[in-house]
Amino acid sequence: MTKAKRRRYYPAQPPQSSRPTRTLILCKPYKVLSSFTDPDGRATLADYISVPDVYAAGRLDYDSEGLLLLTSDGNLAHRITHPRYKLTKQYLVQVEDIPSAETLAQLEAGVLVKGQMTQPAQIELLSQEPTLFARAEPIRYRQNVPTTWLKITLREGRKRQVRRMTAAVGFPTLRLVRLAIGPIGLGDLQPGQWRDLTETELQQLRTALKLSPAYNSTRP
Repeated sequence: MTKAKRRRYYPAQPPQSSRPTRTLILCKPYKVLSSFTDPDGRATLADYISVPDVYAAGRLDYDSEGLLLLTSDGNLAHRITHPRYKLTKQYLVQVEDIPSAETLAQLEAGVLVKGQMTQPAQIELLSQEPTLFARAEPIRYRQNVPTTWLKITLREGRKRQVRRMTAAVGFPTLRLVRLAIGPIGLGDLQPGQWRDLTETELQQLRTALKLSPAYNSTRP
């Protein structure tokens, strides 16, 4: 008897409650976990956020920086993380060396990562280094090897996907900063800073996630 094909599990949409909900945007610093606890004592979200009952809607790697959404609205979190709703995710990515046009086209079309082809992506080669906040630890520097900045937009979110994509074509990622999830952008938030989403931002996010404008999610 053959084994059944394993399918990735996404939690069912939880029922809505009458309790007020909050949805936050955080600029996650470098080397901070996207969770509130860590048995190994590494930095976590608890070092920056003390709002009760909010949890990360999706993840951002320990060694990556930038936009992370947190919410106490379980239904909203479910839709943000589920691939069915295809929220775009946009990143600034610094890679080692200078990729050719052919390499960029390969990244756009899809590359083999962990035995599976990635979905088509949008890749933009930046002509100059973007203006970004400083990182807590400097990027490694090799005098004889230049670096390049790319803007990469994905509609999927596999584990360490961007890093594995650039490594697959021979250009290791040195720094990765997430700029946006769907219609929500990082703006001018600095590492460790956070704020509540505005009502306009929440409506834009609900629209992107195909939630009714009358969606019942109250805020404090």
